[in-house]
Amino acid sequence: MNREEALAIVKEQLTEHRYLHTIGVMETALRLAEMYGADKKKAELAAIFHDYAKFRPKEEMKEIILMEQMPRELLDYNSELWHAPVGAFLAEKEAGISDKEVLSAIRYHTSGRTGMNLLEKIIYLADYIEPGRHFPGVEEVREIADSSLNKALIKSIQNTIMFLMRKGQPVFPATFHTYNDLVMKMED
Repeated sequence: MNREEALAIVKEQLTEHRYLHTIGVMETALRLAEMYGADKKKAELAAIFHDYAKFRPKEEMKEIILMEQMPRELLDYNSELWHAPVGAFLAEKEAGISDKEVLSAIRYHTSGRTGMNLLEKIIYLADYIEPGRHFPGVEEVREIADSSLNKALIKSIQNTIMFLMRKGQPVFPATFHTYNDLVMKMED
């Protein structure tokens, strides 16, 4: 599937604002893939589809999580997490994406996971730092990303965890595990 076909499929599922975000994530993912030696075609496709399920009804996402036996604990946390694993499922079923690396990058772009591969890291970070994002700490993460993918990921996850804690919201366990995994590997 080429870029134009992928964007046309995704555009039907997104608001104009979210579509522009998706373009920003795609461009950022391509830049990071070039910098860090990832497959640019896979980075482009994963970035385009990363928010494919973002605006699906919560009930539909909940049904898919249960039907496909995704981690049930997802339902105990903020529904903002749901679109990532549901999006990977729908990108495969509806758009015919079969590349396991691409689907995994979509699946983990909100929570992260231990042992993230290069493509997963790039999509997670591209979603966080794309040019349309404006929030405290994003500029620092953008600067770090120019020299260290892992350090930028660590800082982005720190920022996310602190944001959730300040709001008194729970942090999905996989996000803590991702942070710990990255920090512990940096000490090697």
